[in-house]
Amino acid sequence: QAQPVESGGGLVQPGGSLRLSCAASVTILSLNAMGWYRQAPGKQREWVATITKGGSRYYGDSVKGRFTISRDVVANMVYLQMNSLKPEDTAVYYCNTKDDLGSDTWGQGTQVTVSS
Repeated sequence: QAQPVESGGGLVQPGGSLRLSCAASVTILSLNAMGWYRQAPGKQREWVATITKGGSRYYGDSVKGRFTISRDVVANMVYLQMNSLKPEDTAVYYCNTKDDLGSDTWGQGTQVTVSS
């Protein structure tokens, strides 16, 4: 399975918003789930959000209430709307796809920097 491709990262001020996009290489309804992870310098990769094949959504505690994961099944895209951004949200954000056998495929990541 080819890598998903992320886009939409950038520099934003604290309190601002960004929307990340992830283009899947396959029909997303054929996948078990898609999600977003992030990794800040010197830290382990952290799970951010997941949307399942059935459309259920799950969020990490640090982003709950601020971030929203969504999808477009026609365009085979998954999005991460990030509001009320904080400096601690600064990280490389990775799109993840998981197939029905549990195999993961990762994108190359997109940098999000929250700074004044």
